[in-house]
Amino acid sequence: MLQAGMTDVPEISDEWYRQVVEFADANPQPVQWFMGHFTEASIILLSLLWLLAAWSRLGGGPRDRALVLVTPVLVVLAYGGSEALKILVDQDRPCRLLTDLAIVADHCPPTGDWSFPSNHSTIAGALAAATLLLHRRLGWYAVPLAALAAFSRVYVGVHYPHDVVAGVLLGAVVVTAFTPLFTTPVADVLRRRTRRTEQPVPAPTDPARPSGR
Repeated sequence: MLQAGMTDVPEISDEWYRQVVEFADANPQPVQWFMGHFTEASIILLSLLWLLAAWSRLGGGPRDRALVLVTPVLVVLAYGGSEALKILVDQDRPCRLLTDLAIVADHCPPTGDWSFPSNHSTIAGALAAATLLLHRRLGWYAVPLAALAAFSRVYVGVHYPHDVVAGVLLGAVVVTAFTPLFTTPVADVLRRRTRRTEQPVPAPTDPARPSGR
């Protein structure tokens, strides 16, 4: 086992990291350029898919609108959980420990920007799960995109495989598990607001008009 901060890196994860990074180093420069930019752009693409899925629900009932309100909050919550785990685990980045390997990334994150779990992968997993809950067809595009986003973090050399697997699972589980819990009360609030706005307003009486006898 490879010691890293407070944790031991699984040997298989260390081995896979080496294999992926060596594979990336042998790739043509255009492929490296694409993956180096995709690793950041993938989050933007996943966000756009979520926006499209959310837009399709805005015209629906209270539950549809509740899903649109709840899912982005849970994506942020998943990200916060990944940050808390980073502080708790404080596993150093592989590119700081395995300095004999060349990486595609422009630089290795500094000490203190810990490796486990991957924030990018957490957000990717959360956005993919949120999109799938909102729009099944768009979700099937988001899921492989999230997987490729996670793989790209290993490809560019800044995360171990177990970092990205844990990140994707964390994001997906938080969104999938907590969406039903929060959607119901939010939908109830929206229903009550809709009923209040739909109640007819009584017509004002004319004080100058004498009452009939």
